[in-house]
Amino acid sequence: MSEANLINDTDLMNIADKDMKKLVILTGPTAVGKSALSIALAKEIGGEIISADSMQVYRNMDIGSAKILSEEMDGVPHHLIDVLEPMEEFNVVIFQKMAKAAIDEIRSRGHIPILVGGTGFYIQAVLYDIDFTHNDEDTSLRTQLEELARTQGNEVLYEQLKQIDPESCETIHANNVKRVIRAIEFYRKTGKKISQHNKEQHENISPYHFAYFVLNDDRAKLYEKIDRRVDEMIEQGLVAEVEKLKAMGCTRDLVSMQGLGYKEILDYLNGSCSLEEAIYLIKRDTRHFAKRQLTWFRREKDVTWVDKQIFDYNSQQILDYMMEKLYMKNII
Repeated sequence: MSEANLINDTDLMNIADKDMKKLVILTGPTAVGKSALSIALAKEIGGEIISADSMQVYRNMDIGSAKILSEEMDGVPHHLIDVLEPMEEFNVVIFQKMAKAAIDEIRSRGHIPILVGGTGFYIQAVLYDIDFTHNDEDTSLRTQLEELARTQGNEVLYEQLKQIDPESCETIHANNVKRVIRAIEFYRKTGKKISQHNKEQHENISPYHFAYFVLNDDRAKLYEKIDRRVDEMIEQGLVAEVEKLKAMGCTRDLVSMQGLGYKEILDYLNGSCSLEEAIYLIKRDTRHFAKRQLTWFRREKDVTWVDKQIFDYNSQQILDYMMEKLYMKNII
């Protein structure tokens, strides 16, 4: 056998790695500091950022979504930001399609796509190429459930979900009516829990050669930062932003207006609560959201946790650690 034919297992692994699509994921709870770290990482590895955020996709929704400013991007291309109007529908199926197209576009330039955001289900949908073909054209059941939520309240639907799929309730909030309805609809049409379906899809082998980082912080510090961020949003003009959206015709039933910060301020503008109550609810529900995000990420496989306190909050040390992991995984 010639020397050229002598290829060991490591060589074969490296060849396979190079043939697979490379993907870096940076996620973590809201307000943990993903944006700044993702830009530093992108500049190091020649990456472009794809936003895995359910709100930053919308135009005119900047303050409440904590949308990154163009000057903060520092020349790093960002995708799936400001691509839809607030009246347009956005869900995991649309996100998956748009994200996969962005990944192909980024790879065509020889760059590495970096999926950044805190919406765990969106990330999972791309990473494991989850099959959503069960979504059929018959929307009659969905319409009935939407009407039930409108006339009897979100909690009635949520109680239904607790009865048929309590595991889903651990990661879906009662106010996330779209996801609650989707879970009930899936069960009614298939006789199968959507949590079980997602778990099975999660067992798929990813089509990507990936590194999955979860940035985390001490819970007390994280909650303090969340509260401070909400106060800053109010100071920056969140109320005026929602007033503008309301004047554009945005109502609470829109997907875009279900976002944290928007529905509460809209309730304030509609006279359902005081501004102080709205701010309290935003802070409380954002903290609860962060807790659910962490619950989701702890269930994910093949993730690398990056705890900021371990690195004494030194950004360069955190970046160096991530670069080392990327090198070990043969992504850079």
